[in-house]
Amino acid sequence: WLFVVASTLVLSYYTVLMGWTGLTLCNALLNGLPATPQLSSQVFASMASGSKAVWGHVTSLLLTGLVVAAGVRRGLERLSLWFMPLLFVLLIGLVVWASGLDGAAQGYRTFLLHWDGSRLLDPTTIRNAFSQAFFSIGAGLGALMTYASYLDRRSRLPSEAVAVVSLDTAVALLAGLVVFPIVSSFGLTDQVSASAVGSGTLFIALPTGLASLGTTGTVAAVVFFSLAYVAAITSAVSMLEVAVASLIDRLGWSRPRAVWSAVAVVALLGLPSALDSDILTAMDKVFGGVALMLGGLLIALLLGWLQPDRYLGDLDQTPPLLKRMLLLGLRWTSPLAIGAGLLLSLVDLLPSWLPNAT
Repeated sequence: WLFVVASTLVLSYYTVLMGWTGLTLCNALLNGLPATPQLSSQVFASMASGSKAVWGHVTSLLLTGLVVAAGVRRGLERLSLWFMPLLFVLLIGLVVWASGLDGAAQGYRTFLLHWDGSRLLDPTTIRNAFSQAFFSIGAGLGALMTYASYLDRRSRLPSEAVAVVSLDTAVALLAGLVVFPIVSSFGLTDQVSASAVGSGTLFIALPTGLASLGTTGTVAAVVFFSLAYVAAITSAVSMLEVAVASLIDRLGWSRPRAVWSAVAVVALLGLPSALDSDILTAMDKVFGGVALMLGGLLIALLLGWLQPDRYLGDLDQTPPLLKRMLLLGLRWTSPLAIGAGLLLSLVDLLPSWLPNAT
């Protein structure tokens, strides 16, 4: 049940972020893009918390529920089959467009190609890296295990894992090749560099920058935020499916009953984050980072030490030498690395939890 609780709490604020994306998209379609940073800040402030944020949260959650209610194969597979290739093509198109901007090269150098070795030992950098890695592929949430239950027994799990991580990394890099040239081209580097999770800086900076391109910028913004919203739905589906699958398997509920019961709970849990962005930021630090790392550590210890036969039994299509290497990594490399990341993350967060500590 740890993974059910973690995925539910993460989803409760994740759909608020989805709502921000959807509201930004709707504003671009209906009202165009704000022409100045001040106007963009006002637009974002009006939707970052309060009634608009609540509606964005609830609407995003309902759309996610509709996909999950259709089932993994009829819902998620169909959504992924049609939309993910389209999203990938759109993303590549945006990369090509962004590469032609005047500040593209500077954006690449500033954000993607700038080396600072001191950051490797910075606890905040380490926490952000671990949090991003776990969150982006759903590790520590139980989402991957839920999906794995639908795989063919003949599937080669190591190959599947490499494919998932490789594609996730590729898409992240492509997104950077889109965002950072825009940021650099329109003089928004300082704003984005100082941004924090939940601050909404990108929701202010990017629309402002793209607004200077007129109709072209509006089209680019619509494509970008459409891409981001559909991608967010696929992630939200994976989190909701964890709770739904557990309710079906453990309590024998029907899928519709499990889906809409889970949706109702998540909708209520997400209200504080929708009403106060500071709560959203705090939720992300704890449940979007620390809780996922803890979940990943427990999975490694469980399968590596307590139930290794069960783990190895799912690798019957894997060569014996690779099996032994994977078990070695699961027993030693993963726990040590995740444990170190978890410890450094707690050290990094401690001052914010204990503001009077010296």
